[in-house]
Amino acid sequence: MWKQEEPTQSVTPQVESTASSSRRGRSSANRNVVVGKSVVVKGELHGDEDVTIEGQVEGTITLKQHVLTIGSHGRIQANVLAKSVVVMGEVMGDIEAIEKVSISAEGKVEGDIRAPRVSIAEGARFRGGIDMQGQQARGTVDEPRPRPEPRRPAPASKAN
Repeated sequence: MWKQEEPTQSVTPQVESTASSSRRGRSSANRNVVVGKSVVVKGELHGDEDVTIEGQVEGTITLKQHVLTIGSHGRIQANVLAKSVVVMGEVMGDIEAIEKVSISAEGKVEGDIRAPRVSIAEGARFRGGIDMQGQQARGTVDEPRPRPEPRRPAPASKAN
């Protein structure tokens, strides 16, 4: 008559790595961690591997020596610091890259970008500022730079 209720199990989202167990002894540069579509991360995400995000992240992302890819399903509300950043999904927050930021045609960024090289594909959506000064991003927040005083015309000399 009554259907017996089955016990529910708590499931912890898994972060998948494309590295096989035979590669574990090699450099972490050969690995890529994928945060799946159903995964939500709130807080800080730090790592020593390349990361692809197809889920949601809220907080901060720091991958100073690695590539961050925001996949087409990725939704990020975070400030990002990485070696390189590829945006195919959505980012709401500032992005700082040591090498390059690329926004694909499907990508959307609302925030400032600081990187020596920036690529924005036709059709991409971007709202913010871009700082491509010759110096590479350092992963630190600089004090606001003073703006130069506007040039004022020299006073006219009177000849009597």
